[in-house]
Amino acid sequence: ELMQASLRVVGNMNAAGVPIMAGTDTTAPFVFPGSSLHEELALLVQAGLTPMQALQAATKLPAKFLGKLQSQGTIEQGKSADLVILDADPLADIHNTQKIRAVILRGKLLDRAFLDNLLSKEENFAKTH
Repeated sequence: ELMQASLRVVGNMNAAGVPIMAGTDTTAPFVFPGSSLHEELALLVQAGLTPMQALQAATKLPAKFLGKLQSQGTIEQGKSADLVILDADPLADIHNTQKIRAVILRGKLLDRAFLDNLLSKEENFAKTH
């Protein structure tokens, strides 16, 4: 019931023009950086935002709020080139944000093999600690 109420509130806020920003909430229990953002984007769409609005809630709007829109938040010449490259269109289905082909971080390409290796190392670390 709480989740449904929260979705209604977010949907009503969005319909009223309140800017919505996605967040990782990493201090909350059972919330994990990375995957939690994908889940939040899907919840924003479930609440009534369009996939584009959900994507902007994680990109353009936070950059604008932080006063960094000149250098971050959208794909434009001269801006930071930290990108997630997907295998499918997130505007067609917001869950496609999880179909990650590669990441460009600080100008360095992290391909799928590198990402899988990194995830494997983190999974093994979590199992042993």
